Amino acid sequence: MQRDHRNRPAGGSADTHEVDVLSDAIVAVRTGRPHSIRHELFAPWGMHFPSGEGAGFHVVLRGSCWLIPAEGPPIALKAGDVALVGGELAHGIADSPTSRLVEFQLGDSDTPYREIRHEGSGPSTVILCGAYLLDRTRIHPVLSELPPVVHLPAYSGRHPSVHAVVELLADELDRPQPGMDAIVPSLLDTLLLYIVRAWLDERSHDESTAGWIAALSDPAITSALSAIHHDVTHPWTVEELGQRAGLSRAAFARRFTTLIGQPPLAYLTWWRMITAARLLRESDVPLRVVARQAGYSSEIAFAAAFKREHGVSPGRYRRPSSKDVAAGHQSSDPAEDDRFVVADDRAWSLLIERS
Repeated sequence: MQRDHRNRPAGGSADTHEVDVLSDAIVAVRTGRPHSIRHELFAPWGMHFPSGEGAGFHVVLRGSCWLIPAEGPPIALKAGDVALVGGELAHGIADSPTSRLVEFQLGDSDTPYREIRHEGSGPSTVILCGAYLLDRTRIHPVLSELPPVVHLPAYSGRHPSVHAVVELLADELDRPQPGMDAIVPSLLDTLLLYIVRAWLDERSHDESTAGWIAALSDPAITSALSAIHHDVTHPWTVEELGQRAGLSRAAFARRFTTLIGQPPLAYLTWWRMITAARLLRESDVPLRVVARQAGYSSEIAFAAAFKREHGVSPGRYRRPSSKDVAAGHQSSDPAEDDRFVVADDRAWSLLIERS
């Protein structure tokens, strides 16, 4: 039976039946379980992480260290601190901003979690380093607004949920038990949501905040966004969405376009194409089913809209060529920086150059 969206309560905050846009945004862009490595390190030490398609994260479980972005000043990390680093930003992690860095690759292992221990004589640090696997062709604008580095210090006490997950991770990794290979990736997925939520919360208190951060704090716009995400197949009109938001058609269209950066129906089409892209890459359902689940009764109309958005046909997107895959996984070359020493991840601890 067709859902009647027009009789839903207009305006106000999202109710329990409305869709969480932030969760949708993260589900759409993720392509697999996060990979992570627990490092136990004794100074001096340093690792370089090249840029890539995903997003890196670092959780300091014990001790302290420095995050060294390719651009910008070093950031001190203490026990309990969490840092999320955009995949486009090469960066280092070290005991000191002046330590030499050994290039480190997480690799493509199916194992979501590993451990590495580096023996030494200096102060020790235990840190969980890893990467979230993301398809940046499906990145949601709310995630595009994240800064290159999100640092959530433990001492602030402002984000207890983040630090509760950190404590669970520390306990799980310190005392491995059956089920850890399932629990750790799940905790890391939860951590990603908490990190983004914490950043949005901090920015929402800034009166100068605009764009998606402001949109997600606007009850009228979140009601309309929730309606779109709840039923992407519905033939939404601007008037219907305005009613859902409790605004006139013109007022809603102006506010939505100002905050979201595109008109309501343009966003609807874009989200349909993102939904379709995820179905194409993550399932084997026939094209007609993908078209229908993206809100199109015609495969031809769907294919044309998809190619306008993604630049390739749905079939080509589903089966990317080796050239396409290679082009999407380029990383920075650290060879021109004399602070970087290239090493295999199994041998990197043997090649650290003492300062």
